[in-house]
Amino acid sequence: MAPQPNKTVEEDASVDHFLSHIEPAERQDDGRAVVALMSRLSGEAARMWGSSIIGFGSYHYRYDSGREGDSCRIGFSPRKAELVFYLAGLEEADVVPLGKHRRGKGCLYIKRLSQIDMAVLERLIVQSLDHMDRVYPR
Repeated sequence: MAPQPNKTVEEDASVDHFLSHIEPAERQDDGRAVVALMSRLSGEAARMWGSSIIGFGSYHYRYDSGREGDSCRIGFSPRKAELVFYLAGLEEADVVPLGKHRRGKGCLYIKRLSQIDMAVLERLIVQSLDHMDRVYPR
């Protein structure tokens, strides 16, 4: 049986258009702030990945199972309840000083940027980019 194609692929959709329709309005402001931060740190333009992820840069992965595809190097999704960050290579000790957050497998969840230390978030993004450069060199 042929492998299933990835559902989350780079799209031509407008990031600005996507952000302008996010609710609540505070999430739009947070989303624009994160776009500016991640663009500056990655040197990459913001691109839509699937219908709800804003990603920066891309890499190709291949698993031992043979499954392969492309994904964004770093990204986030401004969901209604919280911002979801897709950052790799982070240890719990790295994230603790951030402030109010929760973690899932490969995800960092933040309700509001105003509740976290932005300098720590910046450091985590740089750490994730460094990790991606080591594991998936350009």
